[in-house]
Amino acid sequence: MSENLIEEKKAEIQKDIDSNKVMLYMKGHKDMPMCGFSNQVVHILNQTGVEFETKNVLEDEVLRQAIKEFSDWPTIPQLYVNGEFIGGCDIITELYQSGDLQTQLN
Repeated sequence: MSENLIEEKKAEIQKDIDSNKVMLYMKGHKDMPMCGFSNQVVHILNQTGVEFETKNVLEDEVLRQAIKEFSDWPTIPQLYVNGEFIGGCDIITELYQSGDLQTQLN
């Protein structure tokens, strides 16, 4: 996988994050998550009622690698709100349980 492809994909990621208030990089789609962690984050976001967009990293190996480099975070899912990396499943779950996620989403 060339560094050029990774850099192009990182630019695409930045565009996605800038264009969507809430952006989730996950395994699967919000209508059909393909792993338990992605499913949990989708469930939490659905509980908040916020509109969000997703990208399926399983459909694009370059995206799967680029998002990890972009965030310097090794795992999927990854949630971005207002252009800022929030975290993965454990962090999102903790933020939701404490009420802090709803604050960040508003």
